[in-house]
Amino acid sequence: MTKEWDVVVIGAGPAGIAAAVSAAEAGKRVCIVDDNPRPGGQIWRGVAKDARAVAWQHRLKSASIDRLFGWHVFARPAPYVLRAESARECVDLRYRKLIVATGARELFLPFRGWTLPNVMGAGALQSMVKSGLPIAGKRVAVAGSGPLLLAVAAYLKQHGAQIVALCEQAPLARLVRFASALLGDGNKLRQAFGLAWQMRGIPFHSSTLPVAANGSDRVESVLLRNANREWTINCDYLACGFHLIPNTEFAELLGCLISEGRVVVDEMQQTSVPDIFCAGEPTGLGGLEAALLEGQIAGYCCAGEPEKAKRLLAQRKSMQRFASRLDKTFRLDPQLRGLAAPETVVCRCEDVAFETLQPFRNWRAAKLHTRCGMGPCQGRVCGPAAQFLFGWTPSSVRAPIFPASVGSLCAPVTQAPLLNKDRKENG
Repeated sequence: MTKEWDVVVIGAGPAGIAAAVSAAEAGKRVCIVDDNPRPGGQIWRGVAKDARAVAWQHRLKSASIDRLFGWHVFARPAPYVLRAESARECVDLRYRKLIVATGARELFLPFRGWTLPNVMGAGALQSMVKSGLPIAGKRVAVAGSGPLLLAVAAYLKQHGAQIVALCEQAPLARLVRFASALLGDGNKLRQAFGLAWQMRGIPFHSSTLPVAANGSDRVESVLLRNANREWTINCDYLACGFHLIPNTEFAELLGCLISEGRVVVDEMQQTSVPDIFCAGEPTGLGGLEAALLEGQIAGYCCAGEPEKAKRLLAQRKSMQRFASRLDKTFRLDPQLRGLAAPETVVCRCEDVAFETLQPFRNWRAAKLHTRCGMGPCQGRVCGPAAQFLFGWTPSSVRAPIFPASVGSLCAPVTQAPLLNKDRKENG
């Protein structure tokens, strides 16, 4: 089966929603695709009280937009054609303009005991609690780097968790400079004060690393280290993540230029490939406001309304300055490279240990000899970790970027009639 639209948006987080709504409200036939069953991405998953989320979700529902939720886009079988698969069927998506809004994911770095049950990503634990995991009364240690840690700690506390420690690897001086820069941004300052109030009473430690998770059949304690001491804290969960990394794999598959781990775009969010745009975290970690602005800019440009997009450029420039401060504040401490013991597993899919990877000079050699990065996650966890640990440059991305059925991989590309621009119904 083949379908065709003026604009296809990959990713239904804030940037994708803003892009799809902006293009659809301008009269274009739009389809938005996401592998989650509901829109919102990680940041708006399960959010019911956030006024901005509610407003954008309402616009998404009200606009004439085809919504393919629960679908993986895993290949590009031909120019201007994407192949997507759900649990029951496969479809080819033809587009005139494409907007990539695939978001970001947590960076995980290996340390002793990080594979124990109940050691999980900070965002992952938050998502599980949103989905019904009981956390009330549980002792939770939160460690790693980035603003996500604060949001997760505040959320878990609201739901009854006892946060026994909040550990940030960045030094206090950098955190203070970052906070001081927020004084000129009323919206972010209000958010910061709100988080600070929610986190009152939580023990906070800067320049602190999670050295080891300890336990038998699950995590029972975590060993922490800063410049002055090492100490152990008992916990039922360890939520750990070392900031975020952009999801660029899909853009790489399409041939878009990548630099310093980000998709390169011009001021209108156009990538190096004609008719392909990118918005949100794949272009750099800038936060919610930047994602919404970039999504709107891309949507308006794809709809042939560049003047509307230009009105947002000044706001986006301000968000880009914030993104630069974010990068500088939470850059990773080189000491994190020394946390893995020789026997510590780096690739969890294929059980490849740190010492097994040390003899190799690049990612390709490690994959060929150890199968590192060749499991179900396709290197999404161990690839960035290996890049940080060894300085390896990731190799090229090939389809399928997600596991897919053999039938979907082998299906021929079918032809579809050209779009009738005057047609208004969804098809």
